[in-house]
Amino acid sequence: MKGPLFLVLTSLALGMTACVGGKDPVASQEFIYEPGPHPQIHATTIAETAQGLVAAWFGGTHEKNPDVGIWISRQLAGRWTPAVEVANGIQPPSADGKPVRHPCWNPVLFQPKYGPLMLFYKVGPSPQTWWGELRTSADAGLTWSPARRLPPGILGPIKNKPVQLADGSILCPSSAESTDKVSRWTVHFERTEDLGLTWTSTGPVNDGLAIQAIQPSILTLPGGRLLALGRSRQNFVFSTESVDGGRSWSPLGRGALPNNNSGTDAVTLADGRHLIVYNHVAGAPGKWGGLRTPLNVAVSRDGREWQAALVLESAPGEYSYPSIIQTSDGLVHITYTWKRQKVKHVVIDPARLEARPIVDGRWPL
Repeated sequence: MKGPLFLVLTSLALGMTACVGGKDPVASQEFIYEPGPHPQIHATTIAETAQGLVAAWFGGTHEKNPDVGIWISRQLAGRWTPAVEVANGIQPPSADGKPVRHPCWNPVLFQPKYGPLMLFYKVGPSPQTWWGELRTSADAGLTWSPARRLPPGILGPIKNKPVQLADGSILCPSSAESTDKVSRWTVHFERTEDLGLTWTSTGPVNDGLAIQAIQPSILTLPGGRLLALGRSRQNFVFSTESVDGGRSWSPLGRGALPNNNSGTDAVTLADGRHLIVYNHVAGAPGKWGGLRTPLNVAVSRDGREWQAALVLESAPGEYSYPSIIQTSDGLVHITYTWKRQKVKHVVIDPARLEARPIVDGRWPL
């Protein structure tokens, strides 16, 4: 029989902080993808469809390698299907007839209220030169439409899922990295009212220098307000607010949580609370990023003041680029990069999360 001790030992073996006393918020945890046909994976995403969950990530020899493509797995009868490549960066032959292939990056799955499942991703040699592409699936990820390149200046959601507003429009959190010697990292938001056929964009919200920021997530607040927060080079999670449905945004400000120049994701729950998944560790000034461990979940009532809720990973290693959604049954699903080798999937019961104060930026023990 698998009793409480077994569950605690299993959680610890997987690198997760275990709770005791019957209050463990972790309903299940597993690896969607184990090391296999592509040695390195990154940038996971997850969505719920009428037929079940679908997850995606990019995988290949290593990030930036031309063989990196977008891979998909579907959860059927409680099991994840073997990964299938559904997008690559193969381009029409160049003038000399030689084949051209670029790496793919940062898939984002999104299921609108009506319409097919959407798969956004980027193609190109680097984040400074990539472009956005879109494929759709009318059968919950089993088959996919041909790739469609997004219009010039439109990248689609850059890492994290869009939100669908009351009027049906889809608002995508996006960002850009310039080709300047000191790359400007700017946040912007893109909107489509016809499932990706036509687009508008806010343009940059920040100058990309005072606060260098990318990869926002969008939270919904009372009264139709929106709050976006995400990754920065300034060692903190940035934030910006909109009071007009995402058409304009306040100047970027400093959030309450540290950031190590690594991706975050956040979601607004059905009960009005907000969850963010991130590495609760600051970066090293003047250096690229910082440790990508631990990986944490914090909870907030207003999206601004956060409390500690759960440690997903605390062992040495890279645990990064999370994706988080709440499904129709009320459970929360999180996927993330596990040491660039595996795709980890954790299911949480948000009713069981116990919030604890974060004092002076220190995660409570």
